[in-house]
Amino acid sequence: MTAEKDVIQYELASNGICTIWLNRPHKRNCVSPQLLRELEVAVDRAALDDAAKVVVFRGRANTFCSGADLDLLVGPVLGASSDSLQLAIDSARTYDKMFNMKKPTVAAVEGYAVAGGFELAISTDFLLCADECRIGDFHIRRALFGGAGPIYRLPRYIGLRKSKELMLTGKLLSGQEAAAWNLANASAPAAEFDRLIQDFCAPMLELSPFCMWMTKKAVNRGLDADTESLIALETMTCNVVHHSADAKEGVKAFIEKRKPNWVGR
Repeated sequence: MTAEKDVIQYELASNGICTIWLNRPHKRNCVSPQLLRELEVAVDRAALDDAAKVVVFRGRANTFCSGADLDLLVGPVLGASSDSLQLAIDSARTYDKMFNMKKPTVAAVEGYAVAGGFELAISTDFLLCADECRIGDFHIRRALFGGAGPIYRLPRYIGLRKSKELMLTGKLLSGQEAAAWNLANASAPAAEFDRLIQDFCAPMLELSPFCMWMTKKAVNRGLDADTESLIALETMTCNVVHHSADAKEGVKAFIEKRKPNWVGR
């Protein structure tokens, strides 16, 4: 396969919002091995970019991601150029980096987010939807199985029965339905979607990067812990955060009635 140009685009705004764009509009931004490789590079870049405060994932041409490129990835048994199992392994690794990144991550979904695109969307901390979007697992409609997140992330967002409803029927939700199901944090009409993203990210741009990281890390780890372990985890996290430079600055700024100057540690 001939390499495509700029299938992932990295854009950093002056306010600290970093947008990672999926850019295969002629394929509805579907996932190819090249796109996945470049996506992982962009995720690693954002993680190390001190100027990036919040990382937003979007798709060009008003669609998020229509899943794997089935022209390439139906598996070697049909003579395709790439193996779908390897794509699932690579996707799981990259999406896990997104889920555990020190910075807040946001999936901003317009158009379609189905199959592999759905997996990508639920691998972020927050999910925002345009009202008109269509989002869902979809794999079962092609007698396929999602190997990068649905069985261990989706039930934690919407519960077991609703997860089965999406995964066993291939049902697609609108943005408004996704919000009603607690899958999405919020939705808005397409004309107001950019404003929703800005407004949703705005509070996080003003907060301590260190405290957000520690809080996110504790919440993520708590997904699989028992109560006793969670109590210990909370106590440890509280101790680390309260002894941080940002905590001292936060309290000092409150007393001095000024805006905090975070140092990120």
